[in-house]
Amino acid sequence: MASTIKTLALAAILLATGTTALAQDQVVRIGVSGPLSGSNAFAGKDDENGVRLAVEELNAQKLKVGGKTLKFELLSEDDQGDPKAGVSVAQKFADAGVKFVLGPYNSGVAIPASRVYNDAGILMSTVGTSPKITQARYPNVFRIVASDAQVGASMASYAARELKIKTVGVIDDRTAFGQGIADEFAKQARASGVTVVGREFTNDKASDFSAILTAFRAKKVDAIFFGGYAPQGAPMARQMKQLGMANVRLLGGDTLCSPEMAKLGGDAVGENVMCAQAGATLDKQANGPAFKARYKQRYQRDPDVYAPAFYDQTMFIARAMQAANTTDAAAVGKQLHTMSYQGVAGTYGYDASGNLKKTAVTVYTFKGGQLAPLANY
Repeated sequence: MASTIKTLALAAILLATGTTALAQDQVVRIGVSGPLSGSNAFAGKDDENGVRLAVEELNAQKLKVGGKTLKFELLSEDDQGDPKAGVSVAQKFADAGVKFVLGPYNSGVAIPASRVYNDAGILMSTVGTSPKITQARYPNVFRIVASDAQVGASMASYAARELKIKTVGVIDDRTAFGQGIADEFAKQARASGVTVVGREFTNDKASDFSAILTAFRAKKVDAIFFGGYAPQGAPMARQMKQLGMANVRLLGGDTLCSPEMAKLGGDAVGENVMCAQAGATLDKQANGPAFKARYKQRYQRDPDVYAPAFYDQTMFIARAMQAANTTDAAAVGKQLHTMSYQGVAGTYGYDASGNLKKTAVTVYTFKGGQLAPLANY
């Protein structure tokens, strides 16, 4: 009997101790919205991986805010790269009490979803590059990379000054991102003295571009700029090669700066392909190589385009919580507008509209299936 009483007493003490420990935890739900299915699923998974790595490292650090240990939980939803699905995901996060969302990946999803997040008091951090996302000036909407205006203009400047491109054909995939970056490229190209001989469009599900490419071949263009994603950019490069356009450059924005281009395009993707990506070269950042090593150890693959930015912003949000001494999204948002943070991919700090105050753009090509930097802007 005495032994039984001691056992029950010990169990009660352990239960009480565990309950006290749990009571000291503050659960912070981090949502990730991105395409986890479809042709851009590789990008959505990469973004999610960046956030997951940050969450795991933050939980190991056992940060305290308001006297409680923060416990970060990751909730990931597939928005399919579709605006309607993205709005549904936003509402689902709101219903689940999520106050911080990383994503969406696509500008066309981020624009309508941002309204839902704003109304729900949720802080949204997106890599959507359309300038329209931040034009609403929602206080808790942040773009964590350069905008189309910066990326498209940088690619155009490089094409004119370094490549000496005289004529270019422009194609976009009719998405908010594709149209936006193509508009910005065309505008800057004309300002730089490049002749835009035509503007064509396709869609983000297409795989046959022979008619458009043949028309541009007839106009003897020096380059083609494609506003769209790697799953279309890669077959476009293959078809350019098949049509004897090996000397015509294929230019694009950040979405072509992906290992998927080389993977899907094979030997048709090399130094003939050039893309502009927000941010400085990761390998040249002080903490960039260490991040790449940790990412590869965790996921057995190299990071794609935006995993570093998603990782950095998750870390920045945690630091802002500490500075505000609260997990309240509005208070954290105010800190993000006033603080700066040195991440693995660069320095983060936001203006009143939620755009980065300072950001670099790097122009890349492909060598041996790998990205190789050419210039920084």
